[in-house]
Amino acid sequence: MTTEFALAIHGGAGTLRRGEMSRTRAAQYHAGLRRALQAGRDVLAADGSALDAVTAAVVALEDEPLFNAGRGAVFTAAGTQEMDAAVMDGRERRAGAVAGIFGPKNPVLAARAVMEHSPHVLLIGDGALALCREHGLQFAGPDYFFTESRWRALQRTLDLERGGVADETADEARRHGTVGAVARDRHANLAAATSTGGMTGKLPGRVGDSPVIGAGTYADNDTCAVSATGHGEFFIRYAVAHEIAARMRHGGQPLGQAARDLIEQLGGLGGSGGLVAVSRGGELALPFNCGGMYRGYLEADGIVYTAIYDEPYRSA
Repeated sequence: MTTEFALAIHGGAGTLRRGEMSRTRAAQYHAGLRRALQAGRDVLAADGSALDAVTAAVVALEDEPLFNAGRGAVFTAAGTQEMDAAVMDGRERRAGAVAGIFGPKNPVLAARAVMEHSPHVLLIGDGALALCREHGLQFAGPDYFFTESRWRALQRTLDLERGGVADETADEARRHGTVGAVARDRHANLAAATSTGGMTGKLPGRVGDSPVIGAGTYADNDTCAVSATGHGEFFIRYAVAHEIAARMRHGGQPLGQAARDLIEQLGGLGGSGGLVAVSRGGELALPFNCGGMYRGYLEADGIVYTAIYDEPYRSA
C-alpha cells in the first residue's frame, strides 16, 4: 500500500504482562501513543519533513514518563540514568546520535544537534553536553527524570540478581524499552528517530542499539526507515536496521517480508524485541517477537491506530 505520507511509532517492545495491565493503565499508554502520533501528523499534514515529524513524535514520547526514554528513563545498576538517542535523514543518510548522556530534557534533540551542528555522527559524555548547551537545548535535573516506578523496577532487578536469578528470566518490561518513530513525507523522504534509557540495571557505560546507526536506527530514501526496540546487543550484532534495507535493496524483498522474517529469526536466536519501519512507497511494518510492543501508526487519512499486544488496533 502506498500513501501520501505515513508515520509509525513504538513505545518499546517488552510491555507489562497482560495480567498486570489494568484498563486504566492501558488507556494511559494508548493516550501517550496517540499524542505522539498526533504530534508527527501535525508536521506531515502541514507538508513538513519526515525528519521533523519523527523528531516531534519522539519528543512527545520522551516527555511521557510511561515510556523508557527521556523523562521515563530507567536506572543503571548504580542508580544513575544514562540515555541514548539517534536521528537519521534518508535523503543523504545524514545521522546524529548521543550515548550515555544525562541532562538534556529531550535526548532526541541532542542527537539532532549532533547531526546539524557538528561534523560527527555520535557524541558521548562532556562533549555531547557541551554541544547541547552551546545550541541552547533545554536541560533538566534529577527530580524531572526520577520516576518511582522506574526506581522500584531497579530494586526488583537488583533483588533478583542478588538472589541468583538470571536477567533473562526477568520480565521484558524491566529488561528493555525504547521509543522511536519512522516517517515518509509528501516528498517521499524518509527519516527515523530512536531514544532510550537502556536496560534496567545495566552496567554504567553500557550503550545499546538505539544510537548505533544501522543497528537500532536507519533511514535511506531508496529503501526504508527503521527504528528498533528490544535486547540491543542482538540488534547490534545482527545490524538489524541495515539488514532490512539490505534485504530490500539486494534481495528484492518487500518491507513487510524483510522485517517480519528478520524479527522472527532474531527471536530464534534469543533476541527479544521488535521494530517499526516504512518503505519509500509508504508501506508500514510493525513486527515484534515478544509479549507485546507499544505501537501505533497513521497514513494520509490522518486516522490514528494504536495497539499494545497481539490484538486489533484501536482507532481514534
